Amino acid sequence: MKTPNTFLASAAFAFFFLASPTILFAEEPTDKEKKLVEAFKAADKDSDGKLTLPEATAGMPRIAKNFARIDKDKKGFVTLEQIKSMMK
Repeated sequence: MKTPNTFLASAAFAFFFLASPTILFAEEPTDKEKKLVEAFKAADKDSDGKLTLPEATAGMPRIAKNFARIDKDKKGFVTLEQIKSMMK
């Protein structure tokens, strides 16, 4: 029977070797992606991870112009992932 310490060590070992290829080989963000993230964070005045139309208008005018197209679900906000998806 495994002791709790053996189990934890086994779990940590498995996690490291299963997760490490993804961690080691994950692509570095490009300068364009880094700038997008910085601009998004600066425009997201309440730091909730969402841009409303007024936030986008003030901080990311190109996003504001395409806001309706990005906000497909008509929730009244867009996320960084939605913006990245639109840019592909």
